[in-house]
Amino acid sequence: MAHATNGRDSRPKYLGVKVFEGQFVKPGQIILKQRGTKFLAGKNTYMSKDFTIHSKIEGKVNFRFISKNKQIVEVIPLN
Repeated sequence: MAHATNGRDSRPKYLGVKVFEGQFVKPGQIILKQRGTKFLAGKNTYMSKDFTIHSKIEGKVNFRFISKNKQIVEVIPLN
């Protein structure tokens, strides 16, 4: 018996980028899940109260650095 956890173990949170740059998204689709604001919602995206970024429109995902550790997520329309 190397270790005992007393039966407690947290469930995985499944955070991170769900749709990568250049990929197609539909309105309302989750682009990324995060804790805090490492990524900010840019054009045609919105952030929900748990910091998840969603697409507002159909289009392609684009990531853009605004500082060393902050990025903006945008959706570029297809037309």
